Amino acid sequence: MPTDRFDALIVGSGINSLVCAAMLAREGKKVCVLERESQLGGCIRTEALTRPGFLHDTMSTAHPLFVTSPAYAELGPALHEAGLAYCRNDRPTGVLLPDGRHLLLQTSRQGNVERFEQLAAGDGVAYAAAMGEVEGNAELVFALLGQELWSSGVAKAVAKRVWRRGAHPTLGFFGASLQSCRAWLEGDFESDLLRALLAPWVLHCGLGPESAMSGLMAQVVAMSLESVGLPLVQGGNANTVLAFRQLIESKGGRMLTDADVTEVMVQRGRAVGVKLTDGREFAARQVVCNVTPTQLYGRLLAPGHAPPEIRRQASAYRYGKGNMQIHLALSEPPQWPDAQLGEVTYLHLTGGLDSVSRAVDEAQRGLLPAEATVCVAQPSAVDPSRAPAGQSVLWIQLPECPRELRGDALGQIATPADGRWNEEVRERYADRIIERIARQVPNLKRSIVGRHVISPADLERMNINLVGGDPYSGECSLDQFMMWRPLRGLKNHLTPVANLWHIGASTHPGPGLAGTSGFHVARHLSRASS
Repeated sequence: MPTDRFDALIVGSGINSLVCAAMLAREGKKVCVLERESQLGGCIRTEALTRPGFLHDTMSTAHPLFVTSPAYAELGPALHEAGLAYCRNDRPTGVLLPDGRHLLLQTSRQGNVERFEQLAAGDGVAYAAAMGEVEGNAELVFALLGQELWSSGVAKAVAKRVWRRGAHPTLGFFGASLQSCRAWLEGDFESDLLRALLAPWVLHCGLGPESAMSGLMAQVVAMSLESVGLPLVQGGNANTVLAFRQLIESKGGRMLTDADVTEVMVQRGRAVGVKLTDGREFAARQVVCNVTPTQLYGRLLAPGHAPPEIRRQASAYRYGKGNMQIHLALSEPPQWPDAQLGEVTYLHLTGGLDSVSRAVDEAQRGLLPAEATVCVAQPSAVDPSRAPAGQSVLWIQLPECPRELRGDALGQIATPADGRWNEEVRERYADRIIERIARQVPNLKRSIVGRHVISPADLERMNINLVGGDPYSGECSLDQFMMWRPLRGLKNHLTPVANLWHIGASTHPGPGLAGTSGFHVARHLSRASS
């Protein structure tokens, strides 16, 4: 039997685990984080993937969600004391169309409105109205998107809204919130360029332009980008993990790697610890699992510890589109059609709203998209420490990739009969993307001195939570979101087993580097023990 007994064992070391562990450790709790991989951080890594001196954020990179989260409000000062620092500029995002037209969204509301109004009369006014609508409903919107849904806080926010504005207008707001991004963009804006600027951002929410609620999410993203930009961690995202580790260990917490949990041990209906694949056992008063529902109910919990209906719902949990990344080391900065594009943190290359929709549809049907939406992040334009002087790194994300391959929409790349990503498909598809970017960046191919491609299958091998390369640990469709995430048979982060908690991207409020689910569980455990 284990000799060490912890107040809390936390399975997995992603952002939600780090937040949960840090908050509990600061409360004097005896905490241990168990990570199955050899590196801490989950989707937070920085590595010299291509050549020495070039630092690449291997998976996640920007922190707009974290710096606006309750976790950052509580832990931010201590993390900065531990070395966390941000770099950002006033040009968080932009779009470049195949015909060379381009548009930026900056951190100035007035500047954005004026620029959009110049594109088409009324577009700037419509954009300002949409942002004003979100701001006018911010108390309710962010209660629903950030608080525990089954809680008095959300109940009070809804009741307050009904009291102030009436029941029928409140129901009307909920109805409008389900509007798709396409309906919003086509209903409010004349400019195809402005539509193209905003449409790709729903992909970063795990949605498509036709998805329910994607209109509201696009509006929330736009407002957030205006407010905080796209902060990148100075020196690489792995410095986030280093700061958390220093904070946690300074308070007596432990963080172990190569610690693959194979079982949550349960006695008399209560979680009492975990067992590792190497036979080690750890005891705890509370067990917090940052895993998918598939893992929790299909691997970690013995069948008798969860009702059959919960196990059935977990087995039916769906995963979304795959994701692919291309990391490039360049001998010189890319030469975009307009020099200001080289200052944009996230630049999307797309044919527009219809192009985004088409690529999403093709990926969902198992096809390599004919014209993918290409997200080009330029970390070294914001943080010069990422590359040697005068050189550059590009972080390229392709959010519309099939988990299982059924073909190529262009009919050019042969896909394996078993539907699995392999090296040939990965590299040939990356070649297609590089050629596409190079059509608008004439110096790209000659300046590439290093390249590293990560397929959806590679992502899953790196992080067990990214099933099929889904970076959001589960489809974010309405039936798997809000109060129905992770499962409709459960509330908040509770499980059928006492003292066992479920956090992470598969749980409310969903994916992204915010740490909110870890924050809520840590706060609950702190209050329960006080």
